[in-house]
Amino acid sequence: MTQSPKAFPVSWDQFHRDARALAWRLAESGPFSSIVCITRGGLVPAAVVSRELGVRVIETICIASYHDYVNQGELQVLKHIAADVIAKGEAGGKGILVIDDLVDTGKTAKIVREILPEAHFATVYAKPLGRPLVDTFITEVSQDTWIYFPWDMGLAYQPPIAEGHQG
Repeated sequence: MTQSPKAFPVSWDQFHRDARALAWRLAESGPFSSIVCITRGGLVPAAVVSRELGVRVIETICIASYHDYVNQGELQVLKHIAADVIAKGEAGGKGILVIDDLVDTGKTAKIVREILPEAHFATVYAKPLGRPLVDTFITEVSQDTWIYFPWDMGLAYQPPIAEGHQG
């Protein structure tokens, strides 16, 4: 895998802090009847947010888009949201909280928005193309930044930023 010139590595500690910050922001937007997390990236922030907000019903929608960890391909819905979870919310998903780790191009978010148009959509990180589809997020990064999440990383040497800038 080629490393993006704008790499943004995120440690477990930082991600946990950011997910808790997301919960703080969301506390005023609830209450929520349930959380729908977009897997796989939404699993970790959903666990943190559900604990902080006291939401016990957590459902998943499984959408695959990054088939090679670098390029976003055709979207595939691998698992839909359970009907009883949708029924717990109000019309259009009002009262349901949708969580993902990142909104990038917005393609995944658009699919979920079509299913739950009135749900509150929250991500930890947002890129400009997908940001209009999200109600709450913590950190915005540029579109050409690649976020390295802690669950995708091992301990390895990181070259200094200056080595990547050949002027």
